[in-house]
Amino acid sequence: MSSDAEIALSSNSWAFAEAKKLADRFAKEAPKKGYVLFETGYGPSGLPHLGTFGEVARTSWVRHAFSLISDIPTRLIAFSDDMDGLRKVPDNVPNPEILEAALDKPLTQVPDPFGTHNSFGEHNNARLQAFLDQFGFDYEFRSSTECYKSGEFDETLKLVLEKYDQVINVILPTLGPERRATYSPFLPICPRTGKVLQVPIIERDLEAATVTYNDPDTGEAVTVPVTGGHCKLQWKVDWAMRWHALEVDYEMAGKDLIDSVTLSSKIVRILGKKPPEGFNYELFLDQEGKKISKSKGNGITIEEWLTYASPESLSLYMYQNPKKAKRLHFDVIPKAVDEYFTFVEKFKDQEAKQQFANPAWHIHGGNLPEQKMPISFGMLLNLAAVVNADEPSVLWGFITRYADGATPENNPALDQLVGYAVAYYRDFVKPAKQYRLPTDQEKAAMQDLVARLKELEAGAEASDIQNIVFQIGKDHEFENLRDWFKALYETLLGQSQGPRMGSFIALYGVKETISLVERVLNGEDLGAS
Repeated sequence: MSSDAEIALSSNSWAFAEAKKLADRFAKEAPKKGYVLFETGYGPSGLPHLGTFGEVARTSWVRHAFSLISDIPTRLIAFSDDMDGLRKVPDNVPNPEILEAALDKPLTQVPDPFGTHNSFGEHNNARLQAFLDQFGFDYEFRSSTECYKSGEFDETLKLVLEKYDQVINVILPTLGPERRATYSPFLPICPRTGKVLQVPIIERDLEAATVTYNDPDTGEAVTVPVTGGHCKLQWKVDWAMRWHALEVDYEMAGKDLIDSVTLSSKIVRILGKKPPEGFNYELFLDQEGKKISKSKGNGITIEEWLTYASPESLSLYMYQNPKKAKRLHFDVIPKAVDEYFTFVEKFKDQEAKQQFANPAWHIHGGNLPEQKMPISFGMLLNLAAVVNADEPSVLWGFITRYADGATPENNPALDQLVGYAVAYYRDFVKPAKQYRLPTDQEKAAMQDLVARLKELEAGAEASDIQNIVFQIGKDHEFENLRDWFKALYETLLGQSQGPRMGSFIALYGVKETISLVERVLNGEDLGAS
């Protein structure tokens, strides 16, 4: 093992901890297929959401970490369970009546309510691939429908039929009495209606590889092959079958699927193979603390995040604390943006062990951009609030004076950040602003602030201005200095939290700040301007 690999493994990176599990798995012998197979799964019964992206991103980071500590080639499959039957109509699609008429049919046989593809499953598959491609993931897309119908799963399906009793004995103890009486791992595709049927199997023929059931409408006994796409499997058995047929070595899953992972692992062992290594991540929650759902469309979409922030900031949010439940709402964006640039800036001064634990190393595959942002996203939002910025050029008028030589042309990354800030301010900051007038104690302190700012020499440093603001709070005997800064935020910015005032005043301008404070002292309601 190289010295870099040893250093990486000593870091506190969860991705390298996961990679080590795979390295240990193949310490004695490489996989006979010649590569390590990573898999992510997606059920296209609804539009892809950020949780789907997060699973592919995290798996890709483990894969890259593994490539640093092992010479074994790797592949990543993004698998779509598009042969599953549509059980309910999602809340966030047009023309729901089209889907209502196709309930219980495989997703690749359900008409596309958007009218862009041959089926709803294909539409969602295309959406999935589009946003994975947008982020540059190296993956191979696989369709459940194609795998079943092409015969790729046939041998494993026959094995499930052969081990039928052992397989159902894993599942039955987890079911209620009524479901237990009718359960079968095989779901026939009805030749008459095309629906995925959940019906009892009344006969199995191992030699012919068929199952027989009674048609729920006609009562007629119907025999279908388990191969060639005439049946699909219940999903926990399906998961195990897929691990066996594709020889999957690594797949992570949400915390809500821990029990399913346990059951599928037992089944794949019955089929004769070792379950993959895995990782259970916590779920993303919406603003109300509810689980993100692709059928409900709650939480943020990929497109929405990228309206207000960079792809790298989204990747950072996905990388950090995967075992901690996190709210996935618009108010998490500003912090993620600024933390990303902080990690990039810190990287060059870190020791190798720290670099391998730096999220930016994983986000960029070890090839970080040389980038230093002279102004934070949070500061741009505060500036936008004061000047009521409705376009980037308004902010650039202040930025060029604050950051020597910075222009949209020579700092496109900053220009992009300015554009995000204007959009975020317009949609989230501006509507939530609530200004107030200062108290008598606050007025006296703000009058003092104006006087001291007028005495400043041109080009005063932000740190010197910050010291002045801080001292004024002490001089005017605020019981808690946080109350002094909060007063400035609420009267000047219309919010209860804000930036370091020294940095903000340096950016906005000393004269401009004096004018702003004087407007408040004159009783002007900034919220009406």
